[in-house]
Parts: sequence; C-alpha cells; structure tokens
Amino acid sequence: MNVSSPLSRRTSFLDLDFDALDESGAVETVLSLAQGDRFAYVVTPNVDHLVRLQRRKDDAALWSAYRSATLCLCDSRILLALARRSQLELSLVTGSDLTARLLGGAGLQSAAVIGSDARLLRDLAANYPHVRFFHHLAPNGILHNVQAQLDIVRFVESCAAGVQFFAIGSPQSELICALIRQRGKAAGVGLCIGASLEFLTGAKLRAPRWMQRVGLEWLFRLANEPARLWRRYLLEGPTIFRIWWRWRVNSSR
Repeated sequence: MNVSSPLSRRTSFLDLDFDALDESGAVETVLSLAQGDRFAYVVTPNVDHLVRLQRRKDDAALWSAYRSATLCLCDSRILLALARRSQLELSLVTGSDLTARLLGGAGLQSAAVIGSDARLLRDLAANYPHVRFFHHLAPNGILHNVQAQLDIVRFVESCAAGVQFFAIGSPQSELICALIRQRGKAAGVGLCIGASLEFLTGAKLRAPRWMQRVGLEWLFRLANEPARLWRRYLLEGPTIFRIWWRWRVNSSR
C-alpha cells in the first residue's frame, strides 16, 4: 500500500498498489508535492523492478521502499498488458515522459540531479535554460556504500530545489528516497527516474515512438546496449510471465 499517496484510487497488481493517474495528472501532482514541507517520492516500476521484488519476497526494506512511495506509477506497457489480461486497468506514466514534461513545459524553475556527471548537467542546462540545476555526483557501487548514501541524504536535506531527480539506478534510488522520508528532515519530492535524463540529453538513444507503443522499447535498448542489458531482458525479464500467472492463480483462490 502506498500509505502516503494523496490519491484514493489505486489498482493492486502483482502485490503493488499503482496510482490511477494519467501523465498530466502525475505532472500536476509532482508539482504540488514539490511545494510540500515533507519529503515525498515517486517510484516508476517496470518489469525489471517487479521481477526483482518478487525474487526478493523477504526483503522487507525493498518492499517498503516501493509501498511507502507517495506515488507508484506504471512504467511498462508489458505490465499494462498483463494487468488487462487480469481485467485490471493501469495508467501508463513512464519516468522518461514524466521527466520530459516536468523539465520541458511545466514551469519548473529549479531541480536537483543525484547521479550522472558534469557533462550531462551541462547538456541539461543548455537544453533547459529556464531551470536552475543543483547537482550531487554520486559514486559507483552506491548500493553497498553507506557513507555515499548518507551524503546523498544530507544533500537532499539541504538542497533548495523542490524536485530531485534520482539518476542512480534501481533499487538504490528507491531505498535512499525511503530513508530520506523516514528521517523527516527534507522537503519537496524525489523522482526515481533511471536513465530518463540520459535519454533527454541524447547521451542514450530512446526507442522510436512506434516501438514504444507496441511494447518493443526493451528490444531497442537491448540492441544498443547488449553487453549490459542481455541478462536483464533475455534471462530475467521473461520470468514476469510466470510471476504474473502465479499471482493470478493465487488471487483467484
């Protein structure tokens, strides 16, 4: 359950509660949360996230990081299709599209980026000159680096930007956001957005719209980054169908 969500309508699917928001509603809600005096955060689960969660059923901290999120938005057309096969309706709001809307035309004046590098920040500043960017350069291996995690926490707690883009990957983004909220010293809203900023600046190519619409964005990414993504998409990702089938059978009992 997303205990902090300002919304009342959610859809429970694969043991997570997804908020029933379209893209415009998500943008409006994020901008409202950015003005809050208590830290909120947004998670955007895709197939990779759900497979990890189901494989780590006993990882209470990981599950809590997703279930305690203020907003939980579906970031996968495959999950959307599986939900429909279960007679459930999810709203698709990808982290990349949400990030693009926030930076491009939502009136955002300042934002912080956790992760990425100086070159990406320069590109962001050039593409979005109306936004003042703050930056925290996070090291690799942050999932197992407690000091680096605390450095991020303190950066967010002291940063003036109301919107914080977490570009350090999953599940570290979600776990650190949960920690920030638990400490209760930060304000604004954090967004766990993966590679969204790299897509916006052209550092990575995003699939054409037609491939996104037919659920083949994963194939485009695999073709562009085979060494990094082959295991995720060819070995781990397909287990989502077995996970879904088992969940569906258990839910019908």
